[in-house]
Amino acid sequence: MDQTLAIETHDLTKKYNDFVAVDRLNLSIKPGELFGMLGPNGAGKTTTVLMLLGLTEPSSGTCRVFGHDPFREPLKVKSISGYLAERIGLYEDLTPEQNLRYITKLNQIPENEARRRIKDALESVGAAGYAQTKVGKLSRGMRQRVGIAGVLVKKPKVAFFDEPTQGLDPEGKNELLELLRRISKEEKTTVLLLSHMLADVQHICDRIGIMLRGKMVALGTIEELRARTKEDWVIDIEAENITPKLVHDLSSLHGVKSVDRSGNVITVRSEKDIRSAIMEFFLQNKIFPLSLRARERSLEEIYLGYLGES
Repeated sequence: MDQTLAIETHDLTKKYNDFVAVDRLNLSIKPGELFGMLGPNGAGKTTTVLMLLGLTEPSSGTCRVFGHDPFREPLKVKSISGYLAERIGLYEDLTPEQNLRYITKLNQIPENEARRRIKDALESVGAAGYAQTKVGKLSRGMRQRVGIAGVLVKKPKVAFFDEPTQGLDPEGKNELLELLRRISKEEKTTVLLLSHMLADVQHICDRIGIMLRGKMVALGTIEELRARTKEDWVIDIEAENITPKLVHDLSSLHGVKSVDRSGNVITVRSEKDIRSAIMEFFLQNKIFPLSLRARERSLEEIYLGYLGES
């Protein structure tokens, strides 16, 4: 397997009796990449991460984290990994600072370095003001922030976040997503984000994998996923001096499925991207469009498209 990859799986499979939780997953993630794994509950996202961390054994196939086998080198993989589970594992009778200090001791981080990391981690997630408050008295959102700080304090090479925006208000959610982007880009931490929050994944991830019933049914950038779905292109053209004849002639252009007009705006549906042909058509008719743009499909539309196909 490729030693330069942060995460690599080959035909990774996990079965529970007759139920296939993860089905022959092949995945390659580069160092520093922010990868979003999207899918409904039961799709196999969390099971995949548990195998990558060596917390559950594959039924077949292989996986590596920075070239290390999670089952032959479990301590090595855990030492370079951070994991925030969907159910946050914090000691409620301890303060955030005490929880993070426990993590630094487990990872044998020197005392002076540990103090600095704890301070930085709590500040970075906006939890510094609650450092001495027992976790059991914190809100759900603040516990989530402390859990994220527990991942960051290790300064891992790869960090796994399972539904990290749960319990956060809109402002806190945006701050967290920006934090994940920053640690990926500035600190070169590989981030694997598991989520069903479509908009969150769309806005920050370099690539996205869509999992359904244990299979990775789609993988790529938003643009690549959009190009692979079988939906029509929708192109809006704003122009003056539009005549019925112009609309009629435009509908005869190769690849056009339908043309609708509303005032100075014409909407064209086509099987593929024909923006250049449309622009040429207007120029030949001595009309200069005020605007010509294709409507971008949201990740939700793309996701629902794959869900419908499967």
